[in-house]
Amino acid sequence: MYQPTLKQLKYICAVADIKHFSKAADSCFVSQSALSTGINELEQNLGVQIFERHNKQVLITPLGEDLVARARIILTQTSDLMAIAQQSAEGFIRQLHIGVIPTIAPFMLPKLLGLLNEHHSQTDVLIREDLSQNLIEMLNKGEIDVALMALPFATQDFVTYELFDDPLLLALPKNHSLAGKKKVSLDELKQVPMLILEDGHCLRDHSLNACSFSINDIDVPYQASSLHTLMKMVSNGIGGTLLPRMAANSDLVKSNEISICEIDKTNMNRKIALVWRRNYPNSEALNQLAELINT
Repeated sequence: MYQPTLKQLKYICAVADIKHFSKAADSCFVSQSALSTGINELEQNLGVQIFERHNKQVLITPLGEDLVARARIILTQTSDLMAIAQQSAEGFIRQLHIGVIPTIAPFMLPKLLGLLNEHHSQTDVLIREDLSQNLIEMLNKGEIDVALMALPFATQDFVTYELFDDPLLLALPKNHSLAGKKKVSLDELKQVPMLILEDGHCLRDHSLNACSFSINDIDVPYQASSLHTLMKMVSNGIGGTLLPRMAANSDLVKSNEISICEIDKTNMNRKIALVWRRNYPNSEALNQLAELINT
């Protein structure tokens, strides 16, 4: 018996995630035959069956589940080892993988990338934009170093550096009866047909929780996959939506016929934070990154 290769461990994790050999091969940038051969060699070497192969589905055996979980740990620790080796002389990171949610990315990334280029020009920055739950999974797998997210979210197993509060504002069509008011009450808000993001976007939950609403409390004529789509719907008079303050002065609003007002309630905000693994090998660099954002 010989030791598994990192490539073989990467292959079994990809198949476990995607449940499809061809698509898993694409995600690993290899041919399906190369991936299948690598997994077959691993199974024969270990004398175990990791996957049950059927025409329409791929199942993981109970022992395979345990092996895949351990493979993830090995791959994450290997990624951490490389991160240590790639630290620059100044103690920062030579290659930084940042995950960011879609309701933050267009508003914070330009400034953040500019700051990194100014203060850490030797750092190669790679960006992954995805939903919060997916970013948490990427952190666990070592696929990203740090996630730029909005709280509240389940981050108790990670280091969480809170950056600042981002108030939630009400966006309305310019011809709406409430448009132009400085503040609206919750009772007034309940009378507005609300446009919200689809399930899975944390801004959806933050908006409902901040207003102490359930999805059944409000009239929801439309659910969208992006803020851009929501703004178009608001501009066309279909309803209102809650918008982060960081987006209020962006082209997202300026290019549409939209009125912005505050909501007369305390704690109408989400918290912007950096999140990373507790055992990440260069936490000091990520603390520096957080301080840089807050400058």
